[in-house]
Amino acid sequence: MIIFNYLLVCLIFGTTFLAIKIGVDASAPPFFAAGVRFFIAGLVLLLWMAWQKKASFSILLRKQLPLTGFCLTFGTFSTLYWAEQYVSSGIAAVLSATGPMMILVLQTVALRKLPDKRAFIGCIIGFAGVILLLLPSLTVSASGWWIIGCIAILIGEFCYSAGALYSKGVIQRFQHTSPIALNAAQMLYGGAFLLVLSACTEPLHMSSMLAPKALGSMLYLIVVGSMIGHSLFYWLVAKTNPVFPSTWLYISPLIALVVGVMFYNESVTWLSVLGVVTIIAGTIIVNWDSLRQLVRQRRAKVETEAEQVA
Repeated sequence: MIIFNYLLVCLIFGTTFLAIKIGVDASAPPFFAAGVRFFIAGLVLLLWMAWQKKASFSILLRKQLPLTGFCLTFGTFSTLYWAEQYVSSGIAAVLSATGPMMILVLQTVALRKLPDKRAFIGCIIGFAGVILLLLPSLTVSASGWWIIGCIAILIGEFCYSAGALYSKGVIQRFQHTSPIALNAAQMLYGGAFLLVLSACTEPLHMSSMLAPKALGSMLYLIVVGSMIGHSLFYWLVAKTNPVFPSTWLYISPLIALVVGVMFYNESVTWLSVLGVVTIIAGTIIVNWDSLRQLVRQRRAKVETEAEQVA
Protein backbone atom coordinates (compact mmCIF):
# COMPACT_ATOMS: atom_id res chain seq x y z
CA MET A 1 0.00 0.00 0.00
CA ILE A 2 2.85 2.40 0.81
CA ILE A 3 4.57 1.83 -2.54
CA PHE A 4 1.28 2.15 -4.46
CA ASN A 5 0.36 5.41 -2.74
CA TYR A 6 3.90 6.70 -3.26
CA LEU A 7 3.70 6.02 -7.01
CA LEU A 8 0.26 7.64 -7.11
CA VAL A 9 1.67 10.74 -5.41
CA CYS A 10 4.47 10.85 -8.01
CA LEU A 11 1.94 10.66 -10.85
CA ILE A 12 -0.40 13.26 -9.38
CA PHE A 13 2.27 15.78 -8.42
CA GLY A 14 4.13 15.23 -11.70
CA THR A 15 1.06 16.43 -13.61
CA THR A 16 0.33 19.40 -11.33
CA PHE A 17 3.36 21.32 -12.63
CA LEU A 18 1.77 21.40 -16.09
CA ALA A 19 -1.67 22.20 -14.66
CA ILE A 20 -0.17 25.20 -12.84
CA LYS A 21 1.59 26.29 -16.04
CA ILE A 22 -1.65 26.09 -18.04
CA GLY A 23 -3.50 28.20 -15.48
CA VAL A 24 -0.76 30.83 -15.27
CA ASP A 25 -0.46 31.04 -19.07
CA ALA A 26 -4.25 31.56 -19.20
CA SER A 27 -3.64 34.81 -17.25
CA ALA A 28 -4.89 33.53 -13.91
CA PRO A 29 -3.29 35.68 -11.15
CA PRO A 30 -0.74 33.25 -9.65
CA PHE A 31 -1.17 34.04 -5.95
CA PHE A 32 -4.97 34.21 -6.19
CA ALA A 33 -5.15 30.95 -8.16
CA ALA A 34 -2.94 29.18 -5.61
CA GLY A 35 -4.90 30.65 -2.68
CA VAL A 36 -8.29 29.60 -4.05
CA ARG A 37 -6.93 26.13 -4.83
CA PHE A 38 -5.70 25.38 -1.33
CA PHE A 39 -8.37 27.23 0.63
CA ILE A 40 -11.23 25.43 -1.13
CA ALA A 41 -9.45 22.05 -1.00
CA GLY A 42 -8.70 22.45 2.71
CA LEU A 43 -12.23 23.63 3.52
CA VAL A 44 -13.92 20.77 1.64
CA LEU A 45 -11.63 18.17 3.21
CA LEU A 46 -12.13 19.50 6.72
CA LEU A 47 -15.93 19.69 6.24
CA TRP A 48 -15.92 16.09 5.02
CA MET A 49 -13.80 14.93 7.97
CA ALA A 50 -16.08 16.80 10.40
CA TRP A 51 -19.15 15.21 8.78
CA GLN A 52 -17.48 11.80 9.20
CA LYS A 53 -16.86 12.76 12.87
CA LYS A 54 -13.14 12.17 12.38
CA ALA A 55 -12.16 15.80 13.07
CA SER A 56 -13.58 19.10 14.26
CA PHE A 57 -12.94 22.72 13.39
CA SER A 58 -11.24 23.15 16.76
CA ILE A 59 -8.16 21.71 15.08
CA LEU A 60 -7.68 25.15 13.51
CA LEU A 61 -6.88 26.51 16.97
CA ARG A 62 -3.70 24.41 17.14
CA LYS A 63 -0.85 26.91 16.98
CA GLN A 64 1.41 24.50 15.05
CA LEU A 65 -0.82 24.37 11.96
CA PRO A 66 -0.44 28.00 10.78
CA LEU A 67 3.33 27.48 10.70
CA THR A 68 2.91 24.19 8.82
CA GLY A 69 0.60 25.90 6.35
CA PHE A 70 3.03 28.78 5.93
CA CYS A 71 5.92 26.46 5.06
CA LEU A 72 4.29 23.58 3.19
CA THR A 73 1.68 25.55 1.25
CA PHE A 74 2.31 29.31 1.28
CA GLY A 75 6.11 29.33 1.03
CA THR A 76 6.27 26.49 -1.48
CA PHE A 77 3.47 27.43 -3.85
CA SER A 78 3.61 31.23 -3.81
CA THR A 79 7.09 30.95 -5.30
CA LEU A 80 6.21 28.08 -7.66
CA TYR A 81 3.08 29.72 -9.10
CA TRP A 82 4.88 33.02 -9.59
CA ALA A 83 7.97 31.40 -11.13
CA GLU A 84 5.99 29.39 -13.69
CA GLN A 85 5.26 32.67 -15.47
CA TYR A 86 8.90 32.51 -16.62
CA VAL A 87 9.97 28.86 -16.18
CA SER A 88 8.65 25.80 -18.03
CA SER A 89 6.77 23.15 -16.07
CA GLY A 90 9.55 20.62 -16.71
CA ILE A 91 12.29 22.85 -15.33
CA ALA A 92 10.06 23.77 -12.37
CA ALA A 93 9.71 20.07 -11.59
CA VAL A 94 13.44 19.57 -11.87
CA LEU A 95 14.29 22.45 -9.53
CA SER A 96 11.75 21.12 -7.07
CA ALA A 97 13.76 17.89 -7.01
CA THR A 98 16.23 19.63 -4.69
CA GLY A 99 13.69 19.20 -1.85
CA PRO A 100 14.89 15.80 -0.56
CA MET A 101 18.49 17.01 -0.55
CA MET A 102 17.50 20.11 1.40
CA ILE A 103 15.67 17.90 3.92
CA LEU A 104 18.83 15.88 4.51
CA VAL A 105 20.85 19.08 4.95
CA LEU A 106 18.30 20.50 7.40
CA GLN A 107 18.26 17.23 9.33
CA THR A 108 22.03 17.43 9.62
CA VAL A 109 22.22 21.12 10.56
CA ALA A 110 19.09 21.67 12.65
CA LEU A 111 18.46 18.21 14.12
CA ARG A 112 22.11 17.09 14.13
CA LYS A 113 21.05 13.86 12.49
CA LEU A 114 23.85 12.73 10.22
CA PRO A 115 22.74 10.98 6.99
CA ASP A 116 24.39 7.67 6.17
CA LYS A 117 26.92 7.47 3.37
CA ARG A 118 24.48 5.86 0.95
CA ALA A 119 21.94 8.68 1.37
CA PHE A 120 24.69 11.26 0.91
CA ILE A 121 25.95 9.61 -2.28
CA GLY A 122 22.38 9.32 -3.56
CA CYS A 123 21.85 13.03 -3.01
CA ILE A 124 25.02 13.86 -4.95
CA ILE A 125 23.90 11.65 -7.84
CA GLY A 126 20.42 13.18 -7.75
CA PHE A 127 21.89 16.67 -7.77
CA ALA A 128 24.06 15.76 -10.75
CA GLY A 129 20.90 14.65 -12.53
CA VAL A 130 19.29 18.02 -11.79
CA ILE A 131 22.30 19.78 -13.34
CA LEU A 132 22.06 17.61 -16.46
CA LEU A 133 18.42 18.50 -16.83
CA LEU A 134 19.11 22.21 -16.39
CA LEU A 135 22.03 22.46 -18.82
CA PRO A 136 19.99 22.78 -22.05
CA SER A 137 17.94 25.67 -20.65
CA LEU A 138 20.98 27.37 -19.16
CA THR A 139 22.69 27.44 -22.54
CA VAL A 140 19.64 28.24 -24.69
CA SER A 141 16.95 30.17 -22.89
CA ALA A 142 18.51 31.75 -19.81
CA SER A 143 17.25 35.28 -19.08
CA GLY A 144 17.05 37.56 -16.09
CA TRP A 145 13.49 36.63 -15.18
CA TRP A 146 14.18 32.95 -15.87
CA ILE A 147 17.06 32.98 -13.39
CA ILE A 148 14.96 34.85 -10.78
CA GLY A 149 12.16 32.32 -11.29
CA CYS A 150 14.58 29.44 -10.71
CA ILE A 151 15.86 31.06 -7.51
CA ALA A 152 12.28 31.58 -6.32
CA ILE A 153 11.50 27.88 -6.76
CA LEU A 154 14.61 26.95 -4.79
CA ILE A 155 13.52 29.27 -1.96
CA GLY A 156 10.12 27.61 -2.04
CA GLU A 157 11.75 24.19 -1.79
CA PHE A 158 13.62 25.31 1.30
CA CYS A 159 10.26 26.23 2.85
CA TYR A 160 8.86 22.88 1.74
CA SER A 161 11.78 21.00 3.30
CA ALA A 162 11.44 22.84 6.61
CA GLY A 163 7.68 22.22 6.54
CA ALA A 164 8.08 18.51 5.80
CA LEU A 165 10.40 18.07 8.79
CA TYR A 166 8.19 20.15 11.06
CA SER A 167 5.01 18.37 9.94
CA LYS A 168 6.45 15.01 11.00
CA GLY A 169 6.69 16.31 14.56
CA VAL A 170 3.18 17.76 14.33
CA ILE A 171 1.77 14.42 13.14
CA GLN A 172 3.52 12.62 16.02
CA ARG A 173 2.24 15.17 18.54
CA PHE A 174 -1.35 14.84 17.32
CA GLN A 175 -1.19 11.14 16.52
CA HIS A 176 -4.84 10.65 17.46
CA THR A 177 -5.85 13.16 14.77
CA SER A 178 -6.19 11.98 11.18
CA PRO A 179 -3.30 13.09 8.91
CA ILE A 180 -5.96 14.06 6.36
CA ALA A 181 -7.51 16.49 8.85
CA LEU A 182 -4.10 17.96 9.67
CA ASN A 183 -3.43 18.36 5.96
CA ALA A 184 -6.80 20.06 5.45
CA ALA A 185 -6.09 22.54 8.25
CA GLN A 186 -2.63 23.44 6.98
CA MET A 187 -4.01 23.93 3.44
CA LEU A 188 -6.70 26.24 4.83
CA TYR A 189 -4.09 28.39 6.53
CA GLY A 190 -1.74 28.31 3.54
CA GLY A 191 -4.55 29.21 1.17
CA ALA A 192 -5.63 32.10 3.41
CA PHE A 193 -2.05 33.46 3.48
CA LEU A 194 -1.90 33.24 -0.33
CA LEU A 195 -5.21 35.12 -0.71
CA VAL A 196 -3.94 37.88 1.58
CA LEU A 197 -0.76 38.12 -0.52
CA SER A 198 -2.88 38.27 -3.68
CA ALA A 199 -5.06 41.07 -2.28
CA CYS A 200 -1.92 43.09 -1.55
CA THR A 201 -0.05 42.52 -4.81
CA GLU A 202 -2.34 41.47 -7.69
CA PRO A 203 -5.14 43.10 -9.71
CA LEU A 204 -7.99 40.61 -9.89
CA HIS A 205 -10.01 40.12 -13.06
CA MET A 206 -12.55 37.35 -12.61
CA SER A 207 -12.90 36.97 -16.38
CA SER A 208 -9.38 35.52 -16.53
CA MET A 209 -10.23 33.00 -13.80
CA LEU A 210 -13.34 31.89 -15.71
CA ALA A 211 -11.44 31.15 -18.92
CA PRO A 212 -11.85 27.43 -19.79
CA LYS A 213 -8.15 26.60 -19.38
CA ALA A 214 -7.80 28.51 -16.12
CA LEU A 215 -10.99 26.96 -14.70
CA GLY A 216 -10.02 23.43 -15.78
CA SER A 217 -6.56 23.89 -14.27
CA MET A 218 -8.10 25.12 -11.01
CA LEU A 219 -10.55 22.21 -10.69
CA TYR A 220 -7.85 19.63 -11.39
CA LEU A 221 -5.48 21.16 -8.87
CA ILE A 222 -8.15 21.44 -6.17
CA VAL A 223 -9.53 17.90 -6.45
CA VAL A 224 -6.62 15.80 -7.70
CA GLY A 225 -3.58 17.85 -6.76
CA SER A 226 -4.61 19.06 -3.30
CA MET A 227 -7.45 16.94 -1.91
CA ILE A 228 -6.02 13.62 -3.11
CA GLY A 229 -2.31 14.25 -3.67
CA HIS A 230 -1.51 16.23 -0.52
CA SER A 231 -3.60 13.95 1.68
CA LEU A 232 -1.67 10.94 0.38
CA PHE A 233 1.60 12.80 0.99
CA TYR A 234 0.64 13.52 4.60
CA TRP A 235 -0.35 9.87 5.03
CA LEU A 236 3.05 8.77 3.71
CA VAL A 237 4.86 11.12 6.10
CA ALA A 238 2.87 9.63 8.97
CA LYS A 239 3.62 6.05 7.90
CA THR A 240 7.31 6.50 6.98
CA ASN A 241 9.53 9.58 7.36
CA PRO A 242 9.84 13.07 5.80
CA VAL A 243 12.52 12.04 3.27
CA PHE A 244 10.88 8.99 1.65
CA PRO A 245 7.62 10.64 0.46
CA SER A 246 9.53 13.79 -0.51
CA THR A 247 11.48 11.86 -3.13
CA TRP A 248 8.40 12.16 -5.37
CA LEU A 249 10.24 15.33 -6.34
CA TYR A 250 12.86 13.14 -8.05
CA ILE A 251 10.37 10.96 -9.93
CA SER A 252 7.99 13.73 -10.97
CA PRO A 253 10.42 15.53 -13.33
CA LEU A 254 10.18 12.57 -15.69
CA ILE A 255 6.38 12.73 -15.57
CA ALA A 256 6.32 16.52 -15.88
CA LEU A 257 8.73 16.50 -18.83
CA VAL A 258 6.79 13.80 -20.68
CA VAL A 259 3.43 15.46 -20.04
CA GLY A 260 4.82 18.87 -21.01
CA VAL A 261 6.16 17.50 -24.30
CA MET A 262 2.99 15.55 -25.13
CA PHE A 263 0.36 18.15 -24.27
CA TYR A 264 2.08 21.54 -24.11
CA ASN A 265 4.78 21.36 -26.80
CA GLU A 266 7.62 21.88 -24.33
CA SER A 267 11.07 20.85 -25.54
CA VAL A 268 13.16 17.97 -24.23
CA THR A 269 16.68 16.81 -25.12
CA TRP A 270 18.65 13.60 -24.71
CA LEU A 271 20.64 15.38 -22.02
CA SER A 272 17.37 15.92 -20.16
CA VAL A 273 16.56 12.21 -20.45
CA LEU A 274 20.01 11.34 -19.09
CA GLY A 275 19.39 13.72 -16.20
CA VAL A 276 16.07 12.04 -15.40
CA VAL A 277 17.71 8.59 -15.36
CA THR A 278 20.46 9.91 -13.08
CA ILE A 279 17.90 11.45 -10.73
CA ILE A 280 15.94 8.21 -10.50
CA ALA A 281 19.17 6.33 -9.71
CA GLY A 282 19.94 8.81 -6.95
CA THR A 283 16.42 8.40 -5.57
CA ILE A 284 16.77 4.63 -5.35
CA ILE A 285 20.13 4.94 -3.59
CA VAL A 286 18.81 7.50 -1.08
CA ASN A 287 15.83 5.30 -0.23
CA TRP A 288 17.59 1.93 -0.45
CA ASP A 289 17.24 1.16 3.27
CA SER A 290 13.58 2.25 3.34
CA LEU A 291 12.80 0.18 0.25
CA ARG A 292 14.51 -2.91 1.73
CA GLN A 293 12.57 -2.47 4.95
CA LEU A 294 9.27 -2.22 3.06
CA VAL A 295 10.11 -5.37 1.09
CA ARG A 296 10.97 -7.24 4.31
CA GLN A 297 7.73 -6.12 5.94
CA ARG A 298 5.79 -7.27 2.89
CA ARG A 299 7.51 -10.67 2.92
CA ALA A 300 6.92 -11.08 6.64
CA LYS A 301 3.24 -10.28 6.18
CA VAL A 302 2.92 -12.79 3.34
CA GLU A 303 4.69 -15.48 5.37
CA THR A 304 2.47 -14.82 8.40
CA GLU A 305 -0.66 -15.07 6.27
CA ALA A 306 0.61 -18.31 4.70
CA GLU A 307 1.27 -19.83 8.14
CA GLN A 308 -2.21 -18.86 9.31
CA VAL A 309 -3.77 -20.50 6.25
CA ALA A 310 -1.67 -23.65 6.78
